[in-house]
Amino acid sequence: MLVQTVEASVAGTNCYVVAPGAGEECVVVDPGVDVADRLAEVLRAHRLRPAAVLLTHGHFDHTWSVTPVCGAHGVAATIHADDAHRLRDPLAGMGPQLRAALDASGAGTWREPDDVVTVADGARLALAGLDVTVSHAPGHTEGSALFSVARPGRSDLLLAGDVLFAGSIGRTDLPGGDGGAMRRSLATRVLPLDDATDVLPGHGPVTTIGRERATNPWLRQLQG
Repeated sequence: MLVQTVEASVAGTNCYVVAPGAGEECVVVDPGVDVADRLAEVLRAHRLRPAAVLLTHGHFDHTWSVTPVCGAHGVAATIHADDAHRLRDPLAGMGPQLRAALDASGAGTWREPDDVVTVADGARLALAGLDVTVSHAPGHTEGSALFSVARPGRSDLLLAGDVLFAGSIGRTDLPGGDGGAMRRSLATRVLPLDDATDVLPGHGPVTTIGRERATNPWLRQLQG
């Protein structure tokens, strides 16, 4: 399996490209601010053809480039139904200073994707030759989702968005956040996963479930 990362210019958001291999179709995950050109370079270098864009949640730093990326390749944006409303304006509730900063950065203006596919908990998606399972994991936002990519003979690859980071978890004080929901998501969606599961978080370095189970203070607290 081929996995490539493009780091966004704002908030260090990780945009991932996942494919069965070079020269294949792929999925693009969380195209944030100012990633479109660098993403295009990755796609050319590995001869990849996007089949879909997956959004782990609707905050602007994970969605800002979704419309140009989807438009360039004629594909849909896929997001959990509870966060689809954020695609109307992912800056809603974030304050005028942030909007002004983005305007000043040259990041361009927001335009909602033309084609949006909403998914629910437990959905199985066959995309780009990949078997992807959706797990609803609210807490960071109402519609935050984990995408598990099956890998034959190995544990799944987990696209965790802002639910789980290396040594930390997503904050719950932003619009749509809920600390109680986050704890439930960690207890019921994250902790049951196999230790060998590789975790690709929305920010920061990759990790594994086993490493986080042993060292992440928020997961350790839930385990007593």
